[in-house]
Amino acid sequence: MRVWQLIDASGVGGIETHVCHLTRALISHGLEAEIVLLGDHGHSPFRRRLEQQRLPFRVLAHWRRLLPLLCSGRVDLLHTHGYKAGILGRLLGALCGVPVVSTFHSGDDGQGRLAFYSRLDRWTAPLAKCIAVSGEIAAKLKGQARLIPNFVPLPNQRASLLGRRIAFVGRLSEEKSPALFCRLAALCPQGEFHLYGDGPLMGELRRQYADRVQFHGFCEMSTHWQAIDLLCITSAYEGLPLAALEAMAHGIPLCSFAVGGLPSLIDHTRNGWLLPPGDLKAMAAQLNHWLGLDEATRLLMGNRARHTVVAGYSIESRMGEILSVYLE
Repeated sequence: MRVWQLIDASGVGGIETHVCHLTRALISHGLEAEIVLLGDHGHSPFRRRLEQQRLPFRVLAHWRRLLPLLCSGRVDLLHTHGYKAGILGRLLGALCGVPVVSTFHSGDDGQGRLAFYSRLDRWTAPLAKCIAVSGEIAAKLKGQARLIPNFVPLPNQRASLLGRRIAFVGRLSEEKSPALFCRLAALCPQGEFHLYGDGPLMGELRRQYADRVQFHGFCEMSTHWQAIDLLCITSAYEGLPLAALEAMAHGIPLCSFAVGGLPSLIDHTRNGWLLPPGDLKAMAAQLNHWLGLDEATRLLMGNRARHTVVAGYSIESRMGEILSVYLE
């Protein structure tokens, strides 16, 4: 089966990382999988990652190039990610008679133009077989989607969990609420706060919080997870963040607001901690409690976090479900 993963991307975030994991897994299962970039963003961070990981990909100079390619019979199934790829892929796939699978990753409807595209994304959903990465997203699709959570490969190395390094990993944009993470540094003076990621809020955050938070910028996290002791998620909206799964796969527990698919991932006080969305004081209190935990308790929480991913969020545990959607 020839499968194209269609995405419009330049930076590297959770969706882009998911597409890389999925493409590699499909190839290992004997499928002819290729990533198709819907638009030429030059030598972008995402394109560099594809080259570094030696994943097959092609770049379309314009979305109109997709129509003749789909009609040429070169692809058996189109799998879309993100609202732009989803809307165009479903419409053009219907015109050319190519089956389409669409994964809905985001639980944020946004405002203005983004809100319009989000609605259009859902309105065109019946043109494809749909996958939702969280129950919240599946509910918005009103029974049209199959719930298949995100998944990650299992690393051999694990974090030590014996330090005080509290991390934020993600895009520095409004829906991720990185400013709340930075404000926690003043409320938890015994912690070391590290922010990994880039985005439109970087300049403002650096100006306000550089004296309390270490800014690392965009990083290939595979070389940094071992140095992190706790992942903090302050998002206002989420699907099921890849950063959460990658952290837990490394044995790192989470302290998170209860948004999106995170309540299905985190068992409060067993493999991490869930707090009411936006309650900064409650999160600060939990972080200060974590800073006082003994070594044995920290390691136990880390082991439980990793086991959660092994049992239900590894590539091996989810690929059968993905393939069954492809073959329906």
